[in-house]
Amino acid sequence: MPKGMRYGESAFDIAYLLFDLVATIVFFARAEGRTVFVLYGFLTLCLGGGDAFHLIPRVQMHLMGPDEDTTKKLGFGTAVTSVTMTVFYILLYYIWRLLFPEIAISPVIPALIWITALVRIVLCLFPQNRWLTGDGDIRWSWYRNLPFLVTGILVIALFAISGNTYGYGLWKMCIAIALSFAFYLPVTVLAKKKPMVGALMLPKTLMYIWVISMGLSLLAKV
Repeated sequence: MPKGMRYGESAFDIAYLLFDLVATIVFFARAEGRTVFVLYGFLTLCLGGGDAFHLIPRVQMHLMGPDEDTTKKLGFGTAVTSVTMTVFYILLYYIWRLLFPEIAISPVIPALIWITALVRIVLCLFPQNRWLTGDGDIRWSWYRNLPFLVTGILVIALFAISGNTYGYGLWKMCIAIALSFAFYLPVTVLAKKKPMVGALMLPKTLMYIWVISMGLSLLAKV
């Protein structure tokens, strides 16, 4: 990767982690007993904290060059992020439930969210993922990401059901989540063979920044 691209990506990653840190502090500081924003604080902490395990070693690699532990650090970080991103969607479900308690849904939906999320987490723990070697099996990428995709689709469905209730504008969550998966899934399948596909992780990250920003905009509304 050219030096300019390495520096640009590193600056973006640092700015993103700082944004998550500041947003986490804002949510907790301004929650004022409102459980939905306490959850949003944990959601943002989970997002940034999990991503830090992968992004900090990546920034170190780009700015100081790889070392003998870089592959292990990046692999371990990717494994942690895979789990924390799953927890992210469980928390987002509970945020939706707190924001729209009067909207009736089938109990099947939260049950499926939990089941697919737990299946995803368990699959991420299998040694066949070979997180620390950098040569993961593409089949296991599919195994762990298919239930994750179902989790995401279910959460999209919830925000589609609530639409623009109370004028919160959270129907846009559907777009943000759908695009995040559209950017993320090709990376999981193609990045090993075509490293440039990995650039899709930047717009994927922007979608998560949008999700957090929508939460920040609710502070004055809820």
